[in-house]
Formats: sequence, structure tokens, C-alpha cells
Amino acid sequence: MDLLENMNAAVSYIEDNLNEEINYKEVAKIACFSEHHFKRMFSFIAGISLAEYVRRRRLTLAAFDLKESEIRVIDVAIKYGYSSPDSFSRAFQALHEVTPSSAKNSDVPLKAYPRMTFQIAIKGDVEMNYRFIEKEAFAVVGKKETVAATDTEFNPKLWGHLEEIEESLEPYNNTSFSGILHVSLTKENGDVDYYIATATTKPCPEEFEQLKISSHTWAVFTATGEMPEALLTTWERIYTEWFPTSGYELAEAPEMVRGINDSTEIWVPVKKKN
Repeated sequence: MDLLENMNAAVSYIEDNLNEEINYKEVAKIACFSEHHFKRMFSFIAGISLAEYVRRRRLTLAAFDLKESEIRVIDVAIKYGYSSPDSFSRAFQALHEVTPSSAKNSDVPLKAYPRMTFQIAIKGDVEMNYRFIEKEAFAVVGKKETVAATDTEFNPKLWGHLEEIEESLEPYNNTSFSGILHVSLTKENGDVDYYIATATTKPCPEEFEQLKISSHTWAVFTATGEMPEALLTTWERIYTEWFPTSGYELAEAPEMVRGINDSTEIWVPVKKKN
């Protein structure tokens, strides 16, 4: 099967198991990727994390169950993996803006998130310039923010203080890997630890947080054109064009955007596919 079929087969597995505990390792296996790569790729292409997609789909089906049958709220909560009616009610109300009990009324409007289908066009009609770099372990220091997987778009609050943060980092920018780094580390639950940082050999001061990054192979792409459009386009092409044909997949390490002089580089940790 090709990439498109693999991704849709993985979604089919998820859909068939929405009322069970989903084995994400099995999902990734069906897609022919590592679990880490599949979750990151899904998040980028779909625009939401895999965990958030599953949450929305379960709450969509829960609404159908409540509206179309006499099933009790507690039974629906258990069916879709919630540990208590209260936690189910909070999640349900956050999505549908009504309580589960009121959803049984025929005139109450509810939200429905349909099953996702991937339609990826592997074009390859425009060249992509990249290089591989073997980089030893290093440390970065900077400001950190955790961006929730449930956020509809990636828009860290730190961006409102970008110039101030960059200026405060300048005294720590003392390595050959110079420049400002925007570092994103995706966690198991889909949340992203985001840093505005710089590589340094200096001790981490109290106002910053440190992240140690182990040695890896990195595929480095240069984003050219008007920002931020060029950056977003390059990210999209990495996941929809370069990865599917490269023989590589995402390694378990942070991704980085590096601003150096007048250029913007995307650093993606990679490993050979098995």
C-alpha cells in the first residue's frame, strides 16, 4: 500500500476502536511509521493532534448515542473511555456547549466532527534543497511554554514578547550553532513544549529553562520567501513530499526553526526507516 492507503487504513483502525482503548503503536504500525512520527505527521497534516481527533470523534459519537437512543449518560461515559460521568460531562459540554442530559432533546443543536480522510498529493514538481547534518549533543536555554494539544492553532503567548526574549538571550549565544532557536518538543499527549532559546555553554539562569538535546542526524531545510507563509509551506512539503519518498522518518527529538543572519532553517531530527 502507498502512503495515502496506509494513513487511511490507520484512521479506519482508530474509527473501529473508538469505544475501546486505542493501541497507538498498532495505529502507527498500520501507517508504516514509528509512533512518534505518525503522531507528528497526523498533527501537522490534520491541523489537530491525534489525541484531539480521537476526543472529538468519541464525543461526536456520544452525542449520536444520546440523541438516538435511551442509553444512560453514565453508560455513554463508560463506553467512550471516561472514568466518571463528571469528567464526561465536562468534556461533552466543552465541545457541544450543552450538557449530555440536554442533548437528548431533539431540538438541541450539537456539533459533529466527521471521520477524517487523507488526500495527500505527492507532487515533487518543485525541488527541495536540504542537507544532512550529524550534530553532537548540545544544550539550549530560553523561555518555555507548553501549548495544549486542544488549542485550535499553534499560537504561543511567547510570540507576543519575541523581541524582548531574543534580546535577553543574546549574552548566552556563545556557540558555533548561533542564532535564535524555536524548539518544539511534542509530548505523548500531543501537547508541545515550545522554547524560544539559544544554544549555549553557559549555566542556565533562573529566568530561563534549559533543554538538553542529544546527538542526532538532522535534515536541514531552508525556507525562502515571505514569512511566515514560506515557513508554513516548507513544513507542509517536508511532511507531505519529502518524508514519504526519503526513506527516513522522524526521530524522537525536538524540531527546530533556526534564525541565522537573513535565513530561516528548519531542523528535523531523522532516522532511517526500518
